[in-house]
Amino acid sequence: MKFSAERENLLTALQSVIGVVERRQTMPILANLLLSAEQGKLSITATDLEVELVASADIKSSGDGRMTVPGRKLLDICRSLPEDATLSVSQDGDKVTIKAGRSRFVLATLPATDFPVIDELAQQQTLTLAQADLRRLLDKTHFSMAQQDVRYYLNGMLLETDGKMLRTVATDGHRLALCEMDMPTKAGVQQVIIPRKGVLELQRLLGTAGDVTITIGSNHVRAQIGDVRFTSKLIDGRFPEYSRVIPSAPQKAVVADREVLRAALQRTSILANEKYRGIRLALKKNSLTLQAHNPEQEEAEEQVEVNYKGDELEVGFNVGYLLDALAAVDGNEVEIGVTDGNSSCLVRAPGATGARYVVMPMRL
Repeated sequence: MKFSAERENLLTALQSVIGVVERRQTMPILANLLLSAEQGKLSITATDLEVELVASADIKSSGDGRMTVPGRKLLDICRSLPEDATLSVSQDGDKVTIKAGRSRFVLATLPATDFPVIDELAQQQTLTLAQADLRRLLDKTHFSMAQQDVRYYLNGMLLETDGKMLRTVATDGHRLALCEMDMPTKAGVQQVIIPRKGVLELQRLLGTAGDVTITIGSNHVRAQIGDVRFTSKLIDGRFPEYSRVIPSAPQKAVVADREVLRAALQRTSILANEKYRGIRLALKKNSLTLQAHNPEQEEAEEQVEVNYKGDELEVGFNVGYLLDALAAVDGNEVEIGVTDGNSSCLVRAPGATGARYVVMPMRL
């Protein structure tokens, strides 16, 4: 196999897929990229057995062929070469030689037949929407995914269509984030759980212009984003009945300036217990007092003017969860719906239903 390619073309494709190539691998082949030359196009595939990325680049080739090369090393070589360089790549036995100007590199290869490739999807549904819309759904909810939870179905994000709406939901059992949008076209009813790594990789790939085509299969989800094809395994599990957790109509509503409240929470959190991150919210008419204590008997207190007409109330929350929710809310104002000192709060922009955040209370 022999081909030549412009550095910029090759580098763009390599940067698109390198995210799934782990530095430490259980299988040596997973540190490699699969290069497939066919009719003047080079297809570059990377996988970690959970997520697969395929990007393409224009090349000049004397024939078709396949080989694998160490992914990080090939990327570093491309990055280090001058911008206008042309790389010529040729394989000889189990070695591949890369030449560009006066530079020459020889890399070891592994058999292309050993490279694991995800088969074609058993297609169940296809959706096409703007990249910016899908990115917004992921950005507004991804921070609530669990990390390495024994309840494996929480270590990912629910992607759900109910025919009219497309929805993403993430929860770690202590908080929940939900974001939804109207479907541009009619779709079937489906629920799939995309694993955490797949969600983060998809976020990295999505831009603000152009469309993305999502294909949902029985065991995989695939997204075509320009010249890059993303495929991820799905988590085989049942996502919790999230609708039961969302307070439908909290009895009391606090409306505050989002930035003022966020800054006050950040200042108060400086003296919160580093392990539990608990903060007390004391509500009175048009006043919110934030209090934090820690094991060193230190304390912080801050008062914020808010719009609140209900009874006096005290409730504790994890300050990090509140800050994450506030950061995700659009607009200058935020509404926090509360019921009592033992119930979850509902965080959203006033009157908005598209993005909602639930934070469970803490005993302080």
